[in-house]
Amino acid sequence: MDQITATGGCAHPVHLSGHTTTRDTRTGEVLHHYDTTSEPFERLPVRCRNRRSTVCEPCSRLHAGDTYHLVRAGLTGGKTVPEDVRHHPRIFATLTAPGFGPVHRANNGKRCNPRRGSGQCEHGRALGCGLEHGDADPLVGQPLCPDCYDYAGHVLWHAHAGRLWKAFTDNLHHHLATRTGQTRTALRRTLRISYAKVAEYQRRAAVHVHAVMRLDGASGPDEPPPPSADASALADSVRSAAAAVHLTLPYHPALGEHELRWGVRLDARPLRADGGPETLTDDAVAAYVAKYVTKGATDTGAGLDHRIDNPAHITTAPVTPHVRTLMATCWHLSSLPELEPLHLRAWAHTLGYRGHILTKSRVYSTTYTALREERAQHRGAHSTIADDPGTVTESQWRYAGSGHTPGAALIAAGIADDLARNREVARDASNTATGGAVGTG
Repeated sequence: MDQITATGGCAHPVHLSGHTTTRDTRTGEVLHHYDTTSEPFERLPVRCRNRRSTVCEPCSRLHAGDTYHLVRAGLTGGKTVPEDVRHHPRIFATLTAPGFGPVHRANNGKRCNPRRGSGQCEHGRALGCGLEHGDADPLVGQPLCPDCYDYAGHVLWHAHAGRLWKAFTDNLHHHLATRTGQTRTALRRTLRISYAKVAEYQRRAAVHVHAVMRLDGASGPDEPPPPSADASALADSVRSAAAAVHLTLPYHPALGEHELRWGVRLDARPLRADGGPETLTDDAVAAYVAKYVTKGATDTGAGLDHRIDNPAHITTAPVTPHVRTLMATCWHLSSLPELEPLHLRAWAHTLGYRGHILTKSRVYSTTYTALREERAQHRGAHSTIADDPGTVTESQWRYAGSGHTPGAALIAAGIADDLARNREVARDASNTATGGAVGTG
């Protein structure tokens, strides 16, 4: 019970066995010693740290809280970031994937794909859809004609999304330099673009990117950027830089030639410290990003939470026909020698997308590691003895398994539920005391 409670009711803990010894470097005296031989089953469980709520809800919530503080620190300061960054030019941008074929849409009570006449594609399917789909309609996101849909292009776009983002950020410096009347070299000497971005799957199973972007001086967040580089110039540069990105893949007899680019639907909204009726708040943006980081495949309906090691698993996967075809396309394309470096078979469960869900530039804000260490120190997990420069710590650990026994799994679920109820009660009490809502995190 104590072990499971210490992991917060983690659904799939990792078990370690080993020891840690801290000695005085001058006398050799053992100041602290811990060994798992005194633990039940002679092993120590630690959190799995899985970000997906569909895999482990307790660890997912912890990851969401860390993400919230990581993003918020880059907007308002704190966690080693100066508070003056709230007055730096900042925007919230969304870059989408291009279209790979018409799909059914939920269009706020309007018809899905209205089209005059009764035209049909070459496969005998209607070119339009006059129905009104609700948000929960399973048809939303599915292609009007699967045979016309460019599944290869969809998968290849996912596989090269990292290159597209790199090309976009490189272009962004050039476009911002042009807009502020400087050369690119001069711009890099006077300012730095910092960002944190999160990838989200749309209903059509295509990734789009939400990015918090901030302009700093050349030395980073401690220095403001030049006055000519404001939020409006950054937003305009994001739009023009994204539109200018074009990556052409080598021609292949089976696939033809694919040109990769960002979608035409792009949004860039300035964030202002003084707020306003139509301005996104810093807390709202941080909570928005944190929410999408913890979404699993079950929440998004795009792919699976685990890798696929057998093509037979694709046919039995609990996904839509559209997603199943995307996974099968990854599996088939991986057999082409020219595409072998993409390792599409290993990423079939994510539909070819190979990037991290959340990434950030180096000086945007703090790191997940720093946040975990700060939390551990707050809970007293790190002894002050180990931090003494006059001591040395020797550790030896090995992997001893993972997961729970059936009985322990029931205990962990009960502990996780109790902790969730306690948080709700504490949140309600805090709201009552303050007379308002408390931010997530």
